[in-house]
Amino acid sequence: MNQTPEAATTEPETAEAASVEHATPEATIRTRVRVPLRFGDGYSVEAELVTFHGLVDGGEHLAVVLGEPGRTPLVRMHSECLTGDVFGSARCDCGPQLRESVERIAEAGGYLLYLRQEGRGIGLYNKLDAYALQDAGLDTYQANVALGLPEDARDYTVAAQMLTALGVDSVHLLSNNPDKEAQLAGLHVTVTERVPTGAHATAHNLRYLRAKVEHTRHSIVLDDVLSVA
Repeated sequence: MNQTPEAATTEPETAEAASVEHATPEATIRTRVRVPLRFGDGYSVEAELVTFHGLVDGGEHLAVVLGEPGRTPLVRMHSECLTGDVFGSARCDCGPQLRESVERIAEAGGYLLYLRQEGRGIGLYNKLDAYALQDAGLDTYQANVALGLPEDARDYTVAAQMLTALGVDSVHLLSNNPDKEAQLAGLHVTVTERVPTGAHATAHNLRYLRAKVEHTRHSIVLDDVLSVA
């Protein structure tokens, strides 16, 4: 007599198994080195730079330790911007945000995560291509889309890995960007509050800042931005 094979049964996924499956991959600290920082306006501060093994995208991201970090430190995730951070471009607010963040974190104690995500993750050359389209009338998000690229390609898994390696599981997040808060929360880092940076407006970046407020709900006070001539 032929026997009917027993139907395969699938065990329901337990909450514990699901958390393991979706856990952020572990990174470890590679090197810690002291570096004195000095900015063009004369501000200086002692910092410690931390590098990592095992970051999921293979990027050379840095944690900058400033002041004396507490249990819930002040943290900024700052995406690399060669034009703004190094050359002082007035087309964005990246350089002034970096300068502001270093001083505020040094006073409060915490970490600046310097993430190699040039151009919101699309790279330097693509960013400059997008600038050319912005000069023709598109805003910062429309220009990326016109190039066939994401409006914002950044993924903050590496930031969560870095924080975990540093022993941090909750932060005060120094950012105007609600997506950074949402992504960290999804990566099991508690954001106790999101602390806005200043509105670093110039005559050259008004359209850029306004697009960030209107399109991605950045917490920049638009009245302050529009008051710049």
